[in-house]
Amino acid sequence: MVSLFTKEQNRLIYRYDAEKLWIEPWGKNSLRIRSTKMAEMPSEDWALLPQESYAAEIKIEESGASLKNGKLELQINRAGKITIYNSRGEILLDEYLRNRRDINAAYCSALDIDAREYKPIIGGDYKITLRFESLDPNEKIYGMGQYQQPCLNLKGTDLELAQRNSQASVPFMLSSRGYGFLWNNPAVGRACFGKNIITWEAASAKKLDYWVSAGDTPAEIEEAYAKVTGTVPMMPEYAMGFWQCKLRYQTQEELLQVAREYKNRGLPISVIVVDFFHWPLQGDWKFDPVYWPDPDAMIAELKKMGIELMVSIWPTVDYRSENWKTMLEQGFLVRTERGFRIGMDFQGNTIHFDATNPEARSFVWEQVKKNYYDKGIRIFWLDEAEPEYTVYDFDNYRYYLGPDIQIGNIYPLMYAKAFFDGMYAAGQKNVLNLLRCAWAGSQRYGALVWSGDIHSSFLSLRNQLAAGLNMGIAGIPWWTTDIGGFHGGLVSDPAFHELLIRWFQWGCFCPVMRLHGYREPIKPQYGTTGGATCRSGADNEVWSYSDEVYEICKKYLFLREKLRPYVAEQMRAAHEKGTPVMRPLFYDFPMDKRAWETEDEFMFGPNYLVAPILYEGVREREVYLPTGQRWIDAWTGESFEGGRIIRVDAPLDRIPVFNRDGVKFGDL
Repeated sequence: MVSLFTKEQNRLIYRYDAEKLWIEPWGKNSLRIRSTKMAEMPSEDWALLPQESYAAEIKIEESGASLKNGKLELQINRAGKITIYNSRGEILLDEYLRNRRDINAAYCSALDIDAREYKPIIGGDYKITLRFESLDPNEKIYGMGQYQQPCLNLKGTDLELAQRNSQASVPFMLSSRGYGFLWNNPAVGRACFGKNIITWEAASAKKLDYWVSAGDTPAEIEEAYAKVTGTVPMMPEYAMGFWQCKLRYQTQEELLQVAREYKNRGLPISVIVVDFFHWPLQGDWKFDPVYWPDPDAMIAELKKMGIELMVSIWPTVDYRSENWKTMLEQGFLVRTERGFRIGMDFQGNTIHFDATNPEARSFVWEQVKKNYYDKGIRIFWLDEAEPEYTVYDFDNYRYYLGPDIQIGNIYPLMYAKAFFDGMYAAGQKNVLNLLRCAWAGSQRYGALVWSGDIHSSFLSLRNQLAAGLNMGIAGIPWWTTDIGGFHGGLVSDPAFHELLIRWFQWGCFCPVMRLHGYREPIKPQYGTTGGATCRSGADNEVWSYSDEVYEICKKYLFLREKLRPYVAEQMRAAHEKGTPVMRPLFYDFPMDKRAWETEDEFMFGPNYLVAPILYEGVREREVYLPTGQRWIDAWTGESFEGGRIIRVDAPLDRIPVFNRDGVKFGDL
């Protein structure tokens, strides 16, 4: 009988018909599985970093083969069916196969469904589907990035693997059954975590590629994932404080007046932001001299006040901009498969620069360096990072690396890389930039992700809690929101004041605390040229609302300042090990069954349990305190034994917080 299996160093290879399957160690207790029907295995590593060689134990027999790496063992039979076990011999992943290739197998079936399905795209590559048995209906699944829905546990959900404004597909999942799984494919697709089958789909691809790791705790799995995809740099100290932002400061003097007022009031502020359309046209990547006449003096004054300036960058290029002709001639722009070459029609006809093209990345950075970085700006707001299209016809755009539908999810990673590479080459090591999207591996390029243009409502606030916790599990520890939401929020409305207060309190315990929004009523247009044609929202400083709002916000501004040494410790852990700064309770208490079921609380680092107020009018709530620990109310000092639910007061000026170190906020 001809063997279907061969061994090449640490790699187990299976061949059947046109399929070539590679199985090999990729990090401690981890395996990478690749499969293709192309003539050669495509070489892209996508999210994964090269790894040192691990001595795998490979066995080949007549009936099948196996490969063992630490706590993982993979077995594959002659029909090509893969089953993955942990060190206790328990099945973690079992391919869903229903065909007649092995008539002696229990799964022999007339259904004729392959676990690894390659559906040819006529004249092109393949639509690829990977199927696993759903082994446990009680399995809990976390991660996968940021989706605008309130489910923390993703079991039973159907997720689009595509980038949109406020949606970030980061296809890494962590299972309560003790494994992590990365779908290492940047194609547009779907992931469905059903009761009967777990399915991964790529709409167009040349290969199937995934990574799996086993561990005894969520932290062990998360750290293994961070080792193969990278960790964030060390966050610069200034970024751990409060960020002031709004849509949008219209002039240099308006921004400086806000910064001066924060200082006059003695309020903490670390970063202030020049938002979009401070430029003449999209694609000019420079200050409009009409409204920003002396940026050097502005930056110098802000630095003297101890405030960093962040500047908005858009990847869109207007047909009228000074860089359009050069970028078109050099092939630096995204292409369309049909129709007129327009990606967005907001404030002009534009198309995005092609971040997957290394020459295009260098060109954009050269403009940014000349007009911003060389003036002393060290942090950028890389907006529109999905990229956002007026119409999300993913099959209509083509990049340097291939069709959007095949590689498009990697765009935000490449966008972050453009600036990371430029800033790093200029000598900056602690690179941090704010992006509206991410993919697996974005963290290693200094990506701080925020949750996009979300609505100002309590429903949206609940969505953001789930999004932030799942982003951390997906390997993106730097994450934040627009405090108060982006769309809506009437500055004189008491109902919005309550939402803003509750959001501001929660923001104090997010990795980055940043106030932003498009407040109402919208201001009259200021100026008639350049970016001034884009209207500005109402004032959005902490004093822009009622006296009550101001006093409560001020309380949390100073609390965040007191917490900064603690925040720095968590940023060090994120940098060194990939530890999420904010994470679900089960991350720190994996043996506590109730911790896996609690979705409306979280840990801010290892010491602080935070129970945000997520509903209008609520002034008390139940809080579950994990077992095996005494918990101290951080406001009152009252002590509680863990392993039970308590009811706590939550007046408008207080978010329930408990800690394990016995320190009250008043003692910080």
